[in-house]
Amino acid sequence: MAHGKDIKIISGNSNRQFAEYVCKQLGTRLCDTDVSKFSDGEISVSLFETVRGSDVFIIQSTCFPVNDNLMEMLILVDACKRASASRITAVVPYFGYARQDRKAKARDPISAKLVANLITSAGADRVLTMDLHATQIQGFFDIPLDHLLASSLFADYYKKKFTDTSDVVVVSPDAGSVTRARTFAGMMNMGLAIMDKRRAMANQVEMMNIIGDVEGMRVILYDDIVDTAGSFCEAVKALEAGGAKEIYGCATHGVLSGQAVSRIEDSGLVELLFTDTIPFRGDNLPDKIKYLSAAPLFAEAIERIFQEVSISTLFR
Repeated sequence: MAHGKDIKIISGNSNRQFAEYVCKQLGTRLCDTDVSKFSDGEISVSLFETVRGSDVFIIQSTCFPVNDNLMEMLILVDACKRASASRITAVVPYFGYARQDRKAKARDPISAKLVANLITSAGADRVLTMDLHATQIQGFFDIPLDHLLASSLFADYYKKKFTDTSDVVVVSPDAGSVTRARTFAGMMNMGLAIMDKRRAMANQVEMMNIIGDVEGMRVILYDDIVDTAGSFCEAVKALEAGGAKEIYGCATHGVLSGQAVSRIEDSGLVELLFTDTIPFRGDNLPDKIKYLSAAPLFAEAIERIFQEVSISTLFR
C-alpha cells in the first residue's frame, strides 16, 4: 500500500532535466513550483499546488553551486512539511560535502554529518541517493536512507562494449575505492589492479604506483567522483607508463570543476563515462566524455518507495 494518497515530484534548479526524465519514467509530471532568489540572494520557494497528504519526492543534487542547491532543497523540504505532506523523501542523486566524512587532521569539521543533520531537521522523512563517497555516511542519518549504486549501469554498458573481457582489467584509482572497484570487477568477471597514490594536498598527487599487472591490457579506471580530474589524469599517465593498451574511465558523479574538461581532453583516455546525477555545465560536450542516465533507476526506486515494496533488488 502506498504511504500517501498520491505521489508528487518536486525539483529544485540543480538538475531539472534529470527530474523531468524521472517523471517521464513514472508517467507523471513535476509539481508546479517556483524556486528563485530575492535580490539579495536569499532563496524563495513557492508551491502552486497542494501536497497535503501526498508522498512527496524532492529531487535535488547538491552540486555547483553547492550551497545554493543545498539551501533550495532544505527550503523545499520545509515548505512541504508545513504544507502537510504525508511523507517527504529527499532524492539527492549527488550528495555534496560527502568528502568531508571524518577528521583527517586536528580541528577538521565533519561536514557530511552536518548536512545529514540539516536534511533531517528540515523535515525529510527519508533520503534516496547514489554512490556516496564513503558508505559509512549512511550512518550519519537518523532517518531511513536508500543507497543506489551505478555499477549496474556501467556493467550493462561495458558488457556490450567488450564482448571479450580476457584482456580487460578494472583499476581502482586509490585504496579508498578498492571495495567499489572489486565489486564492479566481480560483476564483470574481470581482474583488478590498484593505484597506490601519495597525495601532498587536496587535488594534488605526489606519486603513484600500480599494484597489479596492466601491461598490454585494456583498462577501466573506476571511481565515484571526478572533480578537477587532476589525480584521475595522473592515474591515466601512470597506467600508460605501466604499458596499458587502452584506458577507459567511468565515475558516477562528474563534478568537473576547474580545468577538468581540458585535462580529460588532453589525457590518454579513450573515453570517460559518467551518470547524469550532475548536469554537464559546458556549452559543448567533449568527444571523450559520455553520459548514462540514472533516471530510470531512480524512477524505479521512487515507485517502489511509494508502493512500500522492497528496493533491494535494485542493489544487485
